[in-house]
Amino acid sequence: MRITKYNAICNLGNNIDEIFEKALIGDNTCFEYSKEIIKGKNIRLGRVNLELPSISIPNYNARCNSLLLETLNNLEIEKLDKRNTAIVCATTNTAVEEFEYSRNYKFAEIGNPAEFIKEYYGFKNFYTSVSTACSSGIKAFIIAKELLDSNFAEKVLVLGVDSIAKLPIFGFDSLEILSPNPTNPFSKNRCGINIGEGAAAFLVEKEGNGIEVVGLGETTDFYHATTPDPSGCEAIRAIEQAIKGIDYNEIDYINLHGTGTVANDLMEANAVSKLFGTQIPCSTTKPLTGHCLGAAASIEIALCAKLIEKNSKSLLPHIYDGEYDSEIPRINLVEKNQKVEKITTCLCTSFGFGGTNCAITLRRG
Repeated sequence: MRITKYNAICNLGNNIDEIFEKALIGDNTCFEYSKEIIKGKNIRLGRVNLELPSISIPNYNARCNSLLLETLNNLEIEKLDKRNTAIVCATTNTAVEEFEYSRNYKFAEIGNPAEFIKEYYGFKNFYTSVSTACSSGIKAFIIAKELLDSNFAEKVLVLGVDSIAKLPIFGFDSLEILSPNPTNPFSKNRCGINIGEGAAAFLVEKEGNGIEVVGLGETTDFYHATTPDPSGCEAIRAIEQAIKGIDYNEIDYINLHGTGTVANDLMEANAVSKLFGTQIPCSTTKPLTGHCLGAAASIEIALCAKLIEKNSKSLLPHIYDGEYDSEIPRINLVEKNQKVEKITTCLCTSFGFGGTNCAITLRRG
Protein backbone atom coordinates (compact mmCIF):
# COMPACT_ATOMS: atom_id res chain seq x y z
CA MET A 1 0.00 0.00 0.00
CA ARG A 2 1.34 3.42 -0.94
CA ILE A 3 0.54 7.01 -0.06
CA THR A 4 0.45 8.74 -3.44
CA LYS A 5 -0.84 12.16 -2.29
CA TYR A 6 -1.23 13.79 1.11
CA ASN A 7 -1.75 17.09 2.89
CA ALA A 8 -2.43 18.43 6.38
CA ILE A 9 -3.49 21.53 8.28
CA CYS A 10 -3.00 22.49 11.93
CA ASN A 11 -1.84 25.43 14.06
CA LEU A 12 1.63 25.23 12.45
CA GLY A 13 0.45 25.92 8.92
CA ASN A 14 -2.17 25.75 6.20
CA ASN A 15 -0.55 22.85 4.34
CA ILE A 16 1.91 20.05 5.02
CA ASP A 17 4.89 22.00 3.67
CA GLU A 18 4.29 24.90 6.06
CA ILE A 19 3.72 22.49 8.94
CA PHE A 20 6.87 20.55 8.13
CA GLU A 21 9.12 23.62 7.95
CA LYS A 22 7.94 24.89 11.34
CA ALA A 23 8.10 21.44 12.91
CA LEU A 24 11.66 21.02 11.66
CA ILE A 25 12.84 24.07 13.61
CA GLY A 26 10.80 23.09 16.68
CA ASP A 27 8.44 26.08 16.61
CA ASN A 28 6.22 25.67 19.67
CA THR A 29 4.90 29.25 19.66
CA CYS A 30 1.77 28.72 17.54
CA PHE A 31 -0.65 28.54 20.47
CA GLU A 32 -3.24 30.80 22.01
CA TYR A 33 -4.85 30.99 25.44
CA SER A 34 -8.53 30.94 26.30
CA LYS A 35 -10.23 31.71 29.61
CA GLU A 36 -13.70 31.28 28.12
CA ILE A 37 -13.98 27.47 28.16
CA ILE A 38 -13.35 26.47 31.77
CA LYS A 39 -14.19 29.04 34.40
CA GLY A 40 -11.10 30.20 36.26
CA LYS A 41 -8.64 28.36 33.98
CA ASN A 42 -6.43 29.57 31.18
CA ILE A 43 -6.36 26.88 28.46
CA ARG A 44 -3.48 26.61 25.97
CA LEU A 45 -4.80 25.70 22.52
CA GLY A 46 -3.28 24.94 19.14
CA ARG A 47 -5.95 26.49 16.93
CA VAL A 48 -6.00 26.80 13.13
CA ASN A 49 -6.05 30.52 12.37
CA LEU A 50 -7.39 30.66 8.83
CA GLU A 51 -10.63 31.63 7.14
CA LEU A 52 -11.97 28.17 6.36
CA PRO A 53 -14.33 27.24 3.50
CA SER A 54 -18.01 27.79 4.26
CA ILE A 55 -20.51 24.93 3.98
CA SER A 56 -24.08 25.64 2.96
CA ILE A 57 -25.51 22.18 3.77
CA PRO A 58 -27.10 22.48 7.27
CA ASN A 59 -26.31 18.94 8.45
CA TYR A 60 -22.61 19.32 7.59
CA ASN A 61 -21.94 22.98 8.43
CA ALA A 62 -19.30 22.17 11.04
CA ARG A 63 -15.73 23.30 11.63
CA CYS A 64 -14.34 19.78 11.31
CA ASN A 65 -15.77 19.53 7.80
CA SER A 66 -14.39 22.94 6.84
CA LEU A 67 -10.96 21.77 8.02
CA LEU A 68 -11.30 18.72 5.78
CA LEU A 69 -12.26 20.81 2.75
CA GLU A 70 -9.25 23.07 3.24
CA THR A 71 -6.96 20.06 3.57
CA LEU A 72 -8.35 18.38 0.45
CA ASN A 73 -7.95 21.57 -1.58
CA ASN A 74 -4.80 20.61 -3.48
CA LEU A 75 -5.30 16.84 -3.81
CA GLU A 76 -7.35 17.03 -7.04
CA ILE A 77 -10.24 15.09 -5.52
CA GLU A 78 -12.46 15.94 -8.49
CA LYS A 79 -10.30 13.77 -10.75
CA LEU A 80 -10.78 10.58 -8.71
CA ASP A 81 -12.99 7.75 -9.92
CA LYS A 82 -15.89 8.18 -7.49
CA ARG A 83 -17.10 4.59 -7.92
CA ASN A 84 -13.76 2.98 -7.08
CA THR A 85 -12.57 5.26 -4.28
CA ALA A 86 -13.55 4.53 -0.66
CA ILE A 87 -13.40 6.92 2.30
CA VAL A 88 -12.17 6.20 5.84
CA CYS A 89 -12.18 9.09 8.31
CA ALA A 90 -10.61 9.12 11.79
CA THR A 91 -12.26 11.43 14.32
CA THR A 92 -13.22 11.62 17.98
CA ASN A 93 -15.07 14.92 18.36
CA THR A 94 -16.82 14.94 14.98
CA ALA A 95 -19.15 18.01 15.15
CA VAL A 96 -20.03 17.69 18.84
CA GLU A 97 -19.32 21.39 19.43
CA GLU A 98 -21.94 22.39 16.87
CA PHE A 99 -24.36 19.87 18.37
CA GLU A 100 -24.09 21.65 21.73
CA TYR A 101 -25.89 24.74 20.47
CA SER A 102 -27.86 23.40 17.47
CA ARG A 103 -29.20 20.13 18.91
CA ASN A 104 -28.94 18.77 15.38
CA TYR A 105 -28.27 15.09 16.01
CA LYS A 106 -26.43 14.77 12.68
CA PHE A 107 -23.61 16.70 14.34
CA ALA A 108 -23.33 14.11 17.09
CA GLU A 109 -22.77 11.27 14.63
CA ILE A 110 -19.22 9.93 14.39
CA GLY A 111 -19.84 9.33 10.69
CA ASN A 112 -20.64 12.96 9.90
CA PRO A 113 -17.27 13.98 8.33
CA ALA A 114 -16.99 10.85 6.16
CA GLU A 115 -20.60 11.20 5.06
CA PHE A 116 -20.03 14.86 4.24
CA ILE A 117 -17.02 14.19 2.01
CA LYS A 118 -18.94 11.43 0.24
CA GLU A 119 -21.91 13.72 -0.43
CA TYR A 120 -19.89 16.84 -1.22
CA TYR A 121 -17.70 15.21 -3.88
CA GLY A 122 -20.22 12.61 -5.05
CA PHE A 123 -18.37 9.42 -4.08
CA LYS A 124 -20.27 6.18 -4.72
CA ASN A 125 -18.12 3.61 -2.90
CA PHE A 126 -17.85 2.53 0.75
CA TYR A 127 -17.39 5.20 3.42
CA THR A 128 -16.94 5.00 7.17
CA SER A 129 -15.53 6.75 10.22
CA VAL A 130 -13.37 5.20 12.91
CA SER A 131 -13.13 6.47 16.47
CA THR A 132 -10.70 4.73 18.81
CA ALA A 133 -9.64 7.88 20.63
CA CYS A 134 -6.10 9.02 19.88
CA SER A 135 -5.16 5.93 17.85
CA SER A 136 -7.89 6.60 15.26
CA GLY A 137 -5.52 7.96 12.61
CA ILE A 138 -3.58 4.70 12.28
CA LYS A 139 -6.75 2.61 12.59
CA ALA A 140 -8.02 4.42 9.47
CA PHE A 141 -4.98 3.13 7.54
CA ILE A 142 -5.63 -0.40 8.79
CA ILE A 143 -9.20 -0.27 7.46
CA ALA A 144 -7.95 1.22 4.18
CA LYS A 145 -5.54 -1.68 3.72
CA GLU A 146 -8.35 -4.17 4.27
CA LEU A 147 -10.45 -2.40 1.62
CA LEU A 148 -7.61 -2.47 -0.90
CA ASP A 149 -6.61 -6.07 -0.15
CA SER A 150 -10.18 -7.25 -0.61
CA ASN A 151 -10.47 -5.31 -3.89
CA PHE A 152 -13.43 -3.46 -2.46
CA ALA A 153 -11.87 -0.25 -3.75
CA GLU A 154 -8.99 0.68 -6.03
CA LYS A 155 -8.10 3.75 -3.97
CA VAL A 156 -8.94 4.95 -0.47
CA LEU A 157 -9.14 8.49 0.83
CA VAL A 158 -7.80 8.24 4.39
CA LEU A 159 -8.77 11.25 6.50
CA GLY A 160 -8.23 12.39 10.06
CA VAL A 161 -9.92 15.43 11.60
CA ASP A 162 -10.87 17.03 14.89
CA SER A 163 -11.69 20.61 15.83
CA ILE A 164 -11.41 22.14 19.28
CA ALA A 165 -14.49 21.37 21.35
CA LYS A 166 -15.52 21.91 24.96
CA LEU A 167 -16.49 18.28 25.58
CA PRO A 168 -12.99 16.72 25.33
CA ILE A 169 -11.41 19.73 27.02
CA PHE A 170 -13.64 19.28 30.06
CA GLY A 171 -12.96 15.55 29.90
CA PHE A 172 -9.19 15.90 29.98
CA ASP A 173 -9.49 18.52 32.70
CA SER A 174 -11.54 16.09 34.80
CA LEU A 175 -8.70 13.57 34.46
CA GLU A 176 -6.32 16.29 35.70
CA ILE A 177 -4.07 15.98 32.65
CA LEU A 178 -4.88 19.27 30.89
CA SER A 179 -1.92 21.63 31.23
CA PRO A 180 -2.06 25.46 31.11
CA ASN A 181 1.68 25.39 30.36
CA PRO A 182 3.51 24.01 27.30
CA THR A 183 3.32 20.22 27.29
CA ASN A 184 6.62 18.76 28.48
CA PRO A 185 6.79 15.06 27.45
CA PHE A 186 9.32 12.74 29.13
CA SER A 187 10.43 15.51 31.51
CA LYS A 188 10.41 14.99 35.25
CA ASN A 189 8.40 18.23 35.28
CA ARG A 190 5.72 17.11 32.82
CA CYS A 191 2.25 18.29 33.69
CA GLY A 192 -0.14 17.13 30.97
CA ILE A 193 -1.38 17.89 27.47
CA ASN A 194 -2.32 20.88 25.33
CA ILE A 195 -5.27 20.44 22.97
CA GLY A 196 -4.91 21.20 19.26
CA GLU A 197 -6.99 20.82 16.13
CA GLY A 198 -6.35 19.96 12.52
CA ALA A 199 -6.85 17.57 9.66
CA ALA A 200 -4.84 15.37 7.33
CA ALA A 201 -5.75 13.61 4.10
CA PHE A 202 -4.03 10.78 2.22
CA LEU A 203 -4.77 9.08 -1.06
CA VAL A 204 -3.64 5.47 -0.74
CA GLU A 205 -3.39 2.84 -3.47
CA LYS A 206 -2.10 -0.72 -3.78
CA GLU A 207 0.62 0.36 -6.18
CA GLY A 208 2.04 3.60 -7.51
CA ASN A 209 4.73 6.13 -6.81
CA GLY A 210 4.80 7.36 -3.26
CA ILE A 211 5.52 6.52 0.36
CA GLU A 212 5.15 2.81 1.09
CA VAL A 213 3.19 1.66 4.14
CA VAL A 214 5.28 -1.39 4.98
CA GLY A 215 3.70 -2.35 8.28
CA LEU A 216 0.70 -1.79 10.53
CA GLY A 217 0.05 -3.02 14.07
CA GLU A 218 -2.86 -2.89 16.49
CA THR A 219 -3.45 -4.42 19.92
CA THR A 220 -5.55 -3.78 23.01
CA ASP A 221 -4.42 -3.65 26.64
CA PHE A 222 -7.56 -4.79 28.47
CA TYR A 223 -6.07 -2.84 31.37
CA HIS A 224 -8.02 0.36 32.14
CA ALA A 225 -10.49 2.75 30.49
CA THR A 226 -8.15 5.75 30.46
CA THR A 227 -4.75 4.51 31.67
CA PRO A 228 -2.36 2.40 29.56
CA ASP A 229 -0.68 -0.70 30.93
CA PRO A 230 2.54 0.77 32.38
CA SER A 231 4.59 -2.24 31.25
CA GLY A 232 3.87 -1.39 27.62
CA CYS A 233 3.54 -5.09 26.75
CA GLU A 234 0.67 -4.63 24.27
CA ALA A 235 2.21 -1.46 22.85
CA ILE A 236 5.31 -3.55 22.17
CA ARG A 237 3.22 -6.15 20.33
CA ALA A 238 1.63 -3.45 18.16
CA ILE A 239 5.06 -2.07 17.25
CA GLU A 240 6.38 -5.56 16.53
CA GLN A 241 3.51 -6.13 14.11
CA ALA A 242 4.27 -2.84 12.36
CA ILE A 243 7.96 -3.65 11.91
CA LYS A 244 7.58 -7.34 11.09
CA GLY A 245 10.10 -8.29 8.43
CA ILE A 246 12.12 -5.12 8.97
CA ASP A 247 15.51 -5.13 10.65
CA TYR A 248 15.47 -2.78 13.64
CA ASN A 249 18.56 -1.07 12.21
CA GLU A 250 16.54 -0.03 9.15
CA ILE A 251 14.35 2.33 11.20
CA ASP A 252 15.78 5.84 11.00
CA TYR A 253 13.31 7.72 13.22
CA ILE A 254 10.37 7.13 15.55
CA ASN A 255 7.55 9.64 15.93
CA LEU A 256 6.24 9.01 19.44
CA HIS A 257 2.71 9.41 20.77
CA GLY A 258 4.32 11.50 23.53
CA THR A 259 1.37 13.16 25.26
CA GLY A 260 3.30 14.50 28.24
CA THR A 261 1.15 12.67 30.81
CA VAL A 262 2.74 10.58 33.54
CA ALA A 263 0.93 7.39 32.49
CA ASN A 264 1.61 7.60 28.74
CA ASP A 265 5.25 8.64 29.02
CA LEU A 266 6.02 5.78 31.41
CA MET A 267 4.33 3.20 29.19
CA GLU A 268 5.85 4.49 25.96
CA ALA A 269 9.35 4.83 27.39
CA ASN A 270 9.09 1.24 28.62
CA ALA A 271 7.95 -0.01 25.21
CA VAL A 272 10.51 1.89 23.12
CA SER A 273 13.37 1.16 25.50
CA LYS A 274 12.65 -2.59 25.61
CA LEU A 275 12.51 -2.80 21.81
CA PHE A 276 15.18 -0.33 20.71
CA GLY A 277 17.15 0.80 23.76
CA THR A 278 18.63 4.21 22.97
CA GLN A 279 19.56 3.19 19.43
CA ILE A 280 16.92 5.03 17.36
CA PRO A 281 16.30 8.80 17.49
CA CYS A 282 12.74 9.67 18.42
CA SER A 283 10.55 12.63 19.24
CA THR A 284 6.96 13.67 19.72
CA THR A 285 5.59 16.61 17.76
CA LYS A 286 2.68 17.29 20.14
CA PRO A 287 4.59 20.16 21.86
CA LEU A 288 4.40 21.86 18.44
CA THR A 289 0.86 20.97 17.31
CA GLY A 290 -0.94 20.22 20.54
CA HIS A 291 -2.78 16.93 20.89
CA CYS A 292 -5.17 16.90 17.93
CA LEU A 293 -7.02 13.82 19.21
CA GLY A 294 -8.57 11.96 16.25
CA ALA A 295 -6.35 13.90 13.85
CA ALA A 296 -3.16 13.51 15.91
CA ALA A 297 -1.76 10.36 14.32
CA SER A 298 -2.88 11.55 10.88
CA ILE A 299 -0.86 14.77 11.15
CA GLU A 300 2.11 12.89 12.57
CA ILE A 301 2.01 10.36 9.71
CA ALA A 302 2.00 13.28 7.25
CA LEU A 303 5.09 14.71 8.95
CA CYS A 304 6.86 11.35 8.73
CA ALA A 305 5.89 11.05 5.06
CA LYS A 306 7.36 14.49 4.39
CA LEU A 307 10.59 13.55 6.19
CA ILE A 308 10.93 10.56 3.88
CA GLU A 309 9.86 12.40 0.74
CA LYS A 310 12.44 15.14 1.28
CA ASN A 311 15.12 12.69 2.43
CA SER A 312 15.67 15.21 5.18
CA LYS A 313 19.02 15.19 6.90
CA SER A 314 17.39 17.00 9.84
CA LEU A 315 15.03 15.28 12.25
CA LEU A 316 11.91 16.61 13.94
CA PRO A 317 13.20 17.81 17.33
CA HIS A 318 11.80 16.84 20.70
CA ILE A 319 10.84 20.08 22.44
CA TYR A 320 10.85 19.95 26.23
CA ASP A 321 12.75 21.47 29.15
CA GLY A 322 15.64 19.00 28.86
CA GLU A 323 15.16 17.55 32.33
CA TYR A 324 14.54 13.89 31.48
CA ASP A 325 12.63 11.88 34.06
CA SER A 326 15.24 9.56 35.56
CA GLU A 327 12.52 7.26 36.89
CA ILE A 328 11.52 6.10 33.41
CA PRO A 329 13.73 4.19 30.95
CA ARG A 330 15.99 6.34 28.81
CA ILE A 331 15.15 6.77 25.12
CA ASN A 332 17.04 8.71 22.42
CA LEU A 333 15.20 12.03 22.16
CA VAL A 334 16.07 14.21 19.15
CA GLU A 335 17.78 17.52 19.87
CA LYS A 336 17.28 20.69 17.85
CA ASN A 337 19.27 20.71 14.60
CA GLN A 338 20.19 17.03 15.00
CA LYS A 339 21.33 15.55 11.66
CA VAL A 340 21.32 12.03 10.24
CA GLU A 341 22.79 10.49 7.12
CA LYS A 342 19.44 9.44 5.69
CA ILE A 343 15.73 9.12 6.33
CA THR A 344 14.33 6.09 4.56
CA THR A 345 12.10 4.40 7.15
CA CYS A 346 9.98 5.94 9.93
CA LEU A 347 7.91 4.34 12.66
CA CYS A 348 4.94 6.24 14.12
CA THR A 349 3.17 5.16 17.31
CA SER A 350 -0.25 6.09 18.64
CA PHE A 351 -2.11 5.04 21.78
CA GLY A 352 -5.68 5.76 22.86
CA PHE A 353 -8.09 5.41 25.73
CA GLY A 354 -9.34 1.90 26.34
CA GLY A 355 -5.83 0.57 25.82
CA THR A 356 -5.93 0.77 22.03
CA ASN A 357 -2.39 0.61 20.65
CA CYS A 358 -1.35 1.26 17.05
CA ALA A 359 1.83 1.65 15.03
CA ILE A 360 2.60 2.29 11.37
CA THR A 361 5.87 2.00 9.44
CA LEU A 362 6.56 4.13 6.37
CA ARG A 363 9.38 3.71 3.88
CA ARG A 364 10.53 5.43 0.71
CA GLY A 365 8.85 3.71 -2.24
